[in-house]
Amino acid sequence: MTEPVGFDDYLDTLGRLTGHVDPTAVTPEGDDIRHATDSLAALPTVDEPTLAAWAATYPHRVPVLGLVVGLTQEKLKNALVDRFGTGGWVTLARTRADDLVHWLDTDFDLVRLLRAQLGRDYGFADVLIARAGSRVTATRAGHSGRRVEDEIEAIAADLGLPYRTRTRFTGRNGRTAPCDLVVPDGAAAEIVVAAKGFDSTGSKLSDAVREIVEMAEVRLPRQFVIAVVDGIGWKSRRADLRRIHQLWASRQIDGMYTLATLDRFRTDLAEAARLRRLL
Repeated sequence: MTEPVGFDDYLDTLGRLTGHVDPTAVTPEGDDIRHATDSLAALPTVDEPTLAAWAATYPHRVPVLGLVVGLTQEKLKNALVDRFGTGGWVTLARTRADDLVHWLDTDFDLVRLLRAQLGRDYGFADVLIARAGSRVTATRAGHSGRRVEDEIEAIAADLGLPYRTRTRFTGRNGRTAPCDLVVPDGAAAEIVVAAKGFDSTGSKLSDAVREIVEMAEVRLPRQFVIAVVDGIGWKSRRADLRRIHQLWASRQIDGMYTLATLDRFRTDLAEAARLRRLL
């Protein structure tokens, strides 16, 4: 199995699992958003220099630029942590407004989207579409976790391994624990895998940690326990991610991977399967 890497090295391999949502419309809510949109509409031109000056003048209104490109405050914070190492948009706007706006334009097409939305007439259908946007975003967020599950399942299938997904496996003293993939099945588990991908933060990340801890506690000595953990949401929950990494560093689990290191996951999965005469 691959030797454990340092926590910071693992952190560097985390990536975004979901693409940003290109919004059809942004509906102002509350006085802060209304004032922000009015000041944006009053700009003589919309380009990176004017938006950087706007952000430096109104650093507390930076989340409105996030809304323009379809980022909620939580998603904006997580994306900032991923790019700049901090979620503090006020400080970034005051000290690095040019870099902040350039990143928003390069990664999320800020200038084009703002120009299009400032010059557009909105109707009742646009209001309803904007209200439905949160459900669309939530659905895509759910898909981010399934992407990790789908990737590991595809590798198991390509190797020709017998497996089950989203089930429980039996370990020490007949105890069971959840897993996202097991080879060959839960009752005769030889290899168990947790797949935990999140671009947003919340209680699900803590639940994911508990599941992996439970897998490590239940495992039999012969059973391989592997975790594939990715998504920029973990960068805002480093303590939780560090708990999983410590399980790897202390050999309580046998491997920890991201989508960027799936080549190693494939190699180690095949090696474990050969050791258990499954290949």
